Amino acid sequence: MNHKASHLLHAAVSAGLLLATGQVKAQSPAEQPYQGVIGKTLNDSKEWWAKPATPPAGAPNIVWILLDDVGFGASSAFGGLIRTPTFDSLANNGLRYTNFHTAAICAPTRSALLTGRNSHFVHVGGFSHIALSAGFPGWDGRIPSKDGTIAEILRDNGYNTFAVGKYGLTPDEEATDVGPFDRWPGGKGFEHFFGFLGSQTDQYKPDLVEDNAHVTPDGRHLNEQITDKAISYIARQQKIAPGKPFFLYYSPGAVHAPHQVDKYWSDQYKGKFDAGWDAYREAVLANQKRLGVVPANAQLPARNARVQDWNALPADQKKLFTRFMETYAGYLTYTDYQIGRVVNYLRENNLLENTIIAVIIGDNGASKEGTREGVITPRTNPARTKTEEEFLKTNLVNIDSIGTPAGSANYPLGWAQATNTPFRAWKQDADAEGGTHNPLIIFHPRSIKEKGGIRNQYGYVTDLLPTTLEFVGIKAPEYIRGIRQDSIQGTSLYYSFNDAKAPSRHLVQHYYIFGSRSIYYNGWKASAAHHPDNVDFDFKPGQIVADRSFDEDEWELYNLNEDFNERVNLAKKYPEKLAELKKIFDEQAEKNHVYPLIDWYDVNNKRIHHPNGSDTQGPIK
Repeated sequence: MNHKASHLLHAAVSAGLLLATGQVKAQSPAEQPYQGVIGKTLNDSKEWWAKPATPPAGAPNIVWILLDDVGFGASSAFGGLIRTPTFDSLANNGLRYTNFHTAAICAPTRSALLTGRNSHFVHVGGFSHIALSAGFPGWDGRIPSKDGTIAEILRDNGYNTFAVGKYGLTPDEEATDVGPFDRWPGGKGFEHFFGFLGSQTDQYKPDLVEDNAHVTPDGRHLNEQITDKAISYIARQQKIAPGKPFFLYYSPGAVHAPHQVDKYWSDQYKGKFDAGWDAYREAVLANQKRLGVVPANAQLPARNARVQDWNALPADQKKLFTRFMETYAGYLTYTDYQIGRVVNYLRENNLLENTIIAVIIGDNGASKEGTREGVITPRTNPARTKTEEEFLKTNLVNIDSIGTPAGSANYPLGWAQATNTPFRAWKQDADAEGGTHNPLIIFHPRSIKEKGGIRNQYGYVTDLLPTTLEFVGIKAPEYIRGIRQDSIQGTSLYYSFNDAKAPSRHLVQHYYIFGSRSIYYNGWKASAAHHPDNVDFDFKPGQIVADRSFDEDEWELYNLNEDFNERVNLAKKYPEKLAELKKIFDEQAEKNHVYPLIDWYDVNNKRIHHPNGSDTQGPIK
């Protein structure tokens, strides 16, 4: 590594430590040392009471919104063809961050978001599910108490804390009504929770939890239920303690499969996608250029080899595939509507003006899990073991169940690539921007001067916690409930709120999801796909997945400052730069407990074992 690179890397690492060094110790009332005088009698004693936790003067309300499985080019707020008027309004009155990143899959993203630390560092390199975790420090799926969440920090600083929707970080074996509840939302700082603990659920028959118990769903769509609950939490709090700040984590299961939504919403898109996914990509890229969320000279990467040429498809396939997309689009617009209900409630009750809202449109890129033909019935359906032609016939027979409570729909690969415009690859692919590049909106009317501003600074999901703390004026605590805390690893984006030209401060970031991996360093990126032609949904029940040595992987190199969507591989042109970045990846992997590298071969061939006798197997959710 050259001197300049070494200096920049040192600066990046140091920046991640600043929030934890030289800071005062934040203490909850129970931790404050007794400051009175205890004599033998009351006359020679002096009473003392611990001061209750209080937020900073004028502290804003905080709302974090995290959607599921939405590509960069889906929402109209970032040039997509799916109407999201709530997001549009927040972005037009706030800031659009065009260079923000997630971990490429849900649980790692959520663990990094809530803790401000890298996912492997907090033990969520895979999932908290038995089938997708492993007995190593970076992989066991159990966030340590020394890596406290944003909810714990805000709770101990005088906020009420609420979460609704998808949590996704409770180990399977602990997700029953007998607990233990340490890793339920209530054990991680949320005073109230209403939603589901796993990675996905049926939207009409959800695996529903309220606080520390499972409850019976009422038959309405889950998005409507979680929105009602979020509003009720705020309303109850403000009635009892007007002006007390709150933190709401609103994380719907939408628009993860199953794509289920009332026909009122999906029918609004009848005929809107008849031109197909190739035309969609072209139209979205043009919109993105007009909005300024991609460079003016941006070009589309080639259509993925697994995606069919739309114009070559027969009419029955086009009919089927457009219905999948109409449903997905209606589902996203419906989700935007429900979020709009929360925003409108805040506005109508004079709370919006001092509420900072952060919207991450997707915990990863668009999902590749819908197969070439799309999925209507669950993967366990025997038809999935048949040929693609036979599976296509099954889908055509069941077309009317797409989007309904009877279906378990997920759209085909072509629409995944389209809604990921302008990037290549998709969810699970930590090597590619299509897996990790998601929109971020920041809204706070009182402090953001440039309404509708564009921000191109590099950001990662760990950055939202330190951004929020700096904005509110709260120090990252040295201790939470008596437990010494690890350093915050994210880099606050607050410096960029009113300075569009400020240079990026987040200079180094690694990515790893089941074999695919990459390293970002000061505008450059090195990546390896590992199994570039294998997609988990192609594995039939009982199929043995071919092993492949990590040493066989071909690393690629991109200059993202000049080639933001990875069209020109520079590995052969700049081998020294590639070697430099690979070394940085190794350093970051060591530091963050990424090793041992675990991939789909290990998962599907049952090479991971658990103490309860349950072997690892099954698809990522």
